Amino acid sequence: MPSPTTPGYALITGASSGIGAAIAREYARRGKPLVLVARRAERLEALAAELSAQAPCVVIAADLADPATPQRLFEETRARGLFVDTLVNNAGFGTPGRYLSADWKTHADFLQVLMTSVAQLTHLYLPAMEAAGRGRILNVASLAGLVPATAGHTLYGATKLWLIRFSETLNQECRTRGVHVTAVCPGMTYTEFHDVNGMRDKVNKLPKGLWLTSDQVAKLGVDAVEAGKPRIVTGKANNVIAALSKYLPNWLASALIGSRSKDFRDAD
Repeated sequence: MPSPTTPGYALITGASSGIGAAIAREYARRGKPLVLVARRAERLEALAAELSAQAPCVVIAADLADPATPQRLFEETRARGLFVDTLVNNAGFGTPGRYLSADWKTHADFLQVLMTSVAQLTHLYLPAMEAAGRGRILNVASLAGLVPATAGHTLYGATKLWLIRFSETLNQECRTRGVHVTAVCPGMTYTEFHDVNGMRDKVNKLPKGLWLTSDQVAKLGVDAVEAGKPRIVTGKANNVIAALSKYLPNWLASALIGSRSKDFRDAD
């Protein structure tokens, strides 16, 4: 069992690019040892080489769409004698279009990566954190979980809302045991996410004031979980959008978001 002085690693899923890689860089700047997890081994190795002068890095190539992966990750880190006192659930992807435009295997993989693996990894790593009296769990959610639903990307906002509520509830359960749980809710962020899901041309038309860099999001998220904040929305504009969504009548908020949804959602 780890003691309060046992060196702790930050395990980051989806660490090969975007916000995940930025969070890895942020923790490395703070001297935090890292376990970098993603499907693309060559990208992880390149990131580990970049960061190794700042912090120890362990690379584990794994696909969280495989239901066996969370248990395998846990067993591998335990076999290596690594105490994971920080878990960053960041892995994810988008499924553009209507719900019926994708086959069930795609949706099943999406739910496995964005929900089931998050719940299972948390269930696996949390006991040792509580036993040591210290731990951090940072869940990368989205502004999409706080605004009215729009057509397209059907499961995305729903899973992010679940992740926010999961984080807030878990924080209530764990905060007296030395473990902080935070949902970071970015809006538009400069990553390759929109290139992968084919929405780059559309989202580039959005106002520049809505965008943050992945480095900005990473620092805000890490600062928030260290401070014990259960939720943080990144950026002033996104906080305004979240507040309007909360306090405006639902029909009006839905109408406002819906009128611009084609700029950031593919509903075809």
